[in-house]
Amino acid sequence: MNIQDRAQGAIVGAFIGDAIALGPHWYYDLDEQHKDYGEWITTYTDPKKGRYHEHEKKGNQSQSGYILKLMIKSLVEKGEYNQEDFCKKLDEDLFSKIDGIPTHGPGGYTSQSIREVYRQRVEQKLPWDKVGSRADTTEAIERTLALAVRYALNPKELSKSISHNTFLTQVDDIVGSMTVAYGAVLAQLIQGEKLDKDISTKLMKLVKKGELPFHAVTSDNLQPPKDGVKDPSNIGLFASPDALLSPSFIAQAANDKDIKIEPAWKVSLVYGMPCAIYHILPASYYLAARFNDDFESAILHALNGGGQNQARSILTGALVGAQVGLKNIPQRFIDGLNEKEEILELAKKLSDIIEE
Repeated sequence: MNIQDRAQGAIVGAFIGDAIALGPHWYYDLDEQHKDYGEWITTYTDPKKGRYHEHEKKGNQSQSGYILKLMIKSLVEKGEYNQEDFCKKLDEDLFSKIDGIPTHGPGGYTSQSIREVYRQRVEQKLPWDKVGSRADTTEAIERTLALAVRYALNPKELSKSISHNTFLTQVDDIVGSMTVAYGAVLAQLIQGEKLDKDISTKLMKLVKKGELPFHAVTSDNLQPPKDGVKDPSNIGLFASPDALLSPSFIAQAANDKDIKIEPAWKVSLVYGMPCAIYHILPASYYLAARFNDDFESAILHALNGGGQNQARSILTGALVGAQVGLKNIPQRFIDGLNEKEEILELAKKLSDIIEE
């Protein structure tokens, strides 16, 4: 398995996660989910009448997948992250197709941050540098994971591009830090590192080298700062490195025989079913660490946990796809994608432009 295979696995895994949750998206009453889809969902399904995405067909992408494709197309066409080009694509290929109503738009539903920026851009005529929302969701991760792939070997460009893209739609610093942290973790996995108790130590070394924009005062391995050493400047940095530390603790819990979440889909109850980033990320890290070599188990437990299972499945699909590589994603999940050929082509083209 090489870096291109892992990169393609991450991208295809994300698209699979998006499409497989299209039908049973946002069931907060698990009894209702089980009534509509059975106790255990194993494949792509049609949305039920009156539900989110009701006019879509099984195997389709939601708007998250639609925007992720726009991001990858921009990266492939330009060879790098070009914010002006990406914003142009949003203006021409997305905002021309939505109207600010949640249940309208590509994929059958438009998320909070996108609705807010649409109103600012289209209705208020604000320039791109004056827009943004307070949404505390994973919507930025769902598209910037492509930036993590493109810059998997270049942490400085990874953090810069993900930060800039995130703040187009979500202006909260904590959301920004957690979004960049996810991208940094995904990049490590694409390089061939493991999602285990040591991953945060590797990320903190990049912080110390000035390659990830997080403020840290501790010495190596989170030891106390050295006596008399001046507090480093935090200008332009996220307030703390805690978003980089969470993955190791969660991975440690996932592999601790004394900590049991059974069945694993109940991680959604442990960390919470809602949409906020602080619910979705821990559950995704847990499933990706627990099922690091088993794409099917990871994606199905992310899916069957209810609530915002689409974001959970996208993030988990990318993390596990990066660990197993495209060739180890079960073929049935790939074949079930209605845009299979386009997705595979985009994943291949993106993996071909990875460079430091």
